[in-house]
Amino acid sequence: MASTPRRSYSNATIAGLMTLARGGCYWPDCGVPTIRMINGAPRLNLEIAHVRAFEEGGKRYDSDWSVGERNSFANLILLCHPHHSEIDGTNSDQYPVELLERWKHEREADGLSALAGLSNLTEDRLGEMISGAQTALVTRLEPALDEFAKTAPELAALLKVTVEELANPRVHGFGLSADEINSLSRSSDQLAHLQDTAFLLVDASQKLAHLQDTASTLADAASDLVGLSDDASSLHQAAAKAERAANRLMDSLGGLPDSTRLLQVAADKAARAAESMGNGY
Repeated sequence: MASTPRRSYSNATIAGLMTLARGGCYWPDCGVPTIRMINGAPRLNLEIAHVRAFEEGGKRYDSDWSVGERNSFANLILLCHPHHSEIDGTNSDQYPVELLERWKHEREADGLSALAGLSNLTEDRLGEMISGAQTALVTRLEPALDEFAKTAPELAALLKVTVEELANPRVHGFGLSADEINSLSRSSDQLAHLQDTAFLLVDASQKLAHLQDTASTLADAASDLVGLSDDASSLHQAAAKAERAANRLMDSLGGLPDSTRLLQVAADKAARAAESMGNGY
């Protein structure tokens, strides 16, 4: 009795699919990720789907393909459950072999090219690749730094030093040491939100643009106010003395209305006496 064919995928085949899937379902523009974390452990979030059906009578079955070929990397893609059900469901005629193979090629092409390039990679070639990447980076950074220098000249100057390092590879390496690479990595993390906060820095710099001109004025005002506490004390003491003098003056003038009446009476008497004397002559 012939044994029933079974689905069996090598570890290399699964690793290839996971690596070349670029993190998600092969269906174009599907955002379902390859892996999900369940209770802290990674789980495969996609299903292994066959371009040509594994079993006879299945969708897109090809009798010319052996069991091994049907289980091979060339016949497999990764799909989320809804899309897997779609290509093998009632609408399967809309998803011929040619279409699924195009999806597979488009998803895996870049990764396969990179792997092919690595197979012939030498230290010299790696150096050329890194140097080329650094040159491209410098070309992109320089115009941005020139613009950035208008609002933050000191920071821009510091960044330009780093760019010059990138543009001048050392003979013994690829332009940056391991320590410098780590330092750049930390700096990039710290500047990760610069794009979001740059407009705030620009606004602050504009508001502080005249600080240099007004600083001297503030310094002069501060000097004039140095003895203010002493002057305030002297004024307080003078006010207290004036208050005491006023009190004494009010006390001395307290009987003034009575004295005024007596003086008026005396003046009247003197006027009558003067008048009587004038009549006598």
